[in-house]
Order: sequence, then C-alpha cells, then structure tokens
Amino acid sequence: MPAKGAAARLAFDIAEADIWLEGGLVAQGLHEFYPAHAKDGAALQGFTLLLAAMRQRQHGRALIWVREVKAARQGGHPYGPGLAELGIDTSMVTLLALPDAKAVLRAAFDAARDAAVSAVVVELPGKSALLDLTATRRFALAAAEQDTMVLLARGEAKPCPSAAHTRWQVAAAPSRALEAHAPGAPAFVLDLLRQRGGRDGLHLILEWDRDSASFRTRDSAARATPLPRPASAVAVGGAGDTRRTRAAWPCLRLCRKPARGHAPCRALATGRAGRPCAGYGAR
Repeated sequence: MPAKGAAARLAFDIAEADIWLEGGLVAQGLHEFYPAHAKDGAALQGFTLLLAAMRQRQHGRALIWVREVKAARQGGHPYGPGLAELGIDTSMVTLLALPDAKAVLRAAFDAARDAAVSAVVVELPGKSALLDLTATRRFALAAAEQDTMVLLARGEAKPCPSAAHTRWQVAAAPSRALEAHAPGAPAFVLDLLRQRGGRDGLHLILEWDRDSASFRTRDSAARATPLPRPASAVAVGGAGDTRRTRAAWPCLRLCRKPARGHAPCRALATGRAGRPCAGYGAR
C-alpha cells in the first residue's frame, strides 16, 4: 500500500524500470505515447492497450477505448478473439468510435471522471488543436480525482507541451520465434522522453507475456522456460519463411492473403479481412 498522500503506482515488476519510475507509472495519472516512425502505429496501439489492460487487472474496473471513426478506416476494427489471445478481458472493454476529435476528447474526459473506470485509452492521431496544455491538465486532474489512468496514443503527431506524467516513444522490436518458427511474443522498444519531476532517458526492450499478463525484459524472457502455447497462437498455414525476422507486433491486422515472404497469420487485435498484416516479416 502506498503511503498516505503518495500516488499509487502501476509497477512493471522490472527492477530497472520501477527504480527509474520510482515504483512504476502513476496509476491515477496521464501518460502519452508517440510512435518512433509511421510504421510503428500498430506497436503504439498495442502497447497502450496492454498497459491499460494491466491497470484494469490491478484496479478491477472497466477499460474504455475511445477513437475516431477515421482511425478505424485507417487501421481497422478491433478483433475480439485476437484481444482475448493477448490476455485482455474483452468483457471489461468498451469501445467508442466517434466522428471527430472534439467528440473523442469529450467522451474520454467524461470516462476519466467516471468512478467505474480503471483506464481510458484515447486514440487521437495527427495534430489536434483541441488537445492542448489546458486539455491535458483537465485529463490529469480528472485522473487524479477518480483514480483513473489515462493513456494518450498520438499516432502521426509530434510531441507538444502537456501535463502528462510521462511521455514515451514506442517502436516495434523483432520478436523471438517460438517452436516450429511460429511468431513469438509481441515486443516493443520503449524510450522515456519525459517524466514529470524525474529523469528521462530510460530505454527498454520489453516482451508481452500473455500467460502472466505482464511485460518482461528481453533478457529475462530469454531465460524463462516457455509455457505450452494454445494451437491458435501458431501461425495459420505453417511456419512461413524462416529466413525473415518477424516484427514485434506481427498480427495486429486480420490477414487472409500472405504478403510476399511469409505465411498468413492469425489476427491478434484489429484489421480488415484480406489485408496482409503490416510489418510481419518486414524486419
């Protein structure tokens, strides 16, 4: 239990990260995430959702995911079985697809002020004049008042002044293949760009372990004994081309047609049927 007056933390249970962050991320705070490159949009979306799922497990309340309709057109719609495969409790997730940035921010702010919510993921790509310093202060205050974590996923945007507790850059990292060269666990490269009242500069390479619903470092993952995987976690159609390195977040989109150089894969989160998954085999 945190001391009286101290902010509750969402720990990574990774010594380096938790020491650097003084116990973990502020649980009732605002955190923002930017992609390292345009092609890292899927990794950005995946990491923020997994972080929100950790907070939901810790807190036991609902997870709200708010996005613009155009984000669905660009990146695809959520794929429930894929989210469940990652260990996300889809019965606790509410998705709001709204017509514009104004509606997204209004709904996200209302969700942040709701005592029945554990975490709010705000997916707002591109530059938005509405999401200024004042707006982020309102989010930070609402999060602190209602013990809610707010996560801003800012695809195709550049960092700007905000009241966020932390600011991160997210990129995909090559995953380590499982037996029979099946796609490995999602992996992410994280760089801490800013921490309010603390140090920046933290660099991590993390893998997501669906069995424990937590992140682990690449080194600790290499030492761990793999647990048996369900058949659905194996790539549909076989091992694919083992000469290529699979991307960190290989299966965010639903794909039924293989891109050159790899076999079709089962979707893990979102996508349009018939499109090859972006990044799979690209690194």
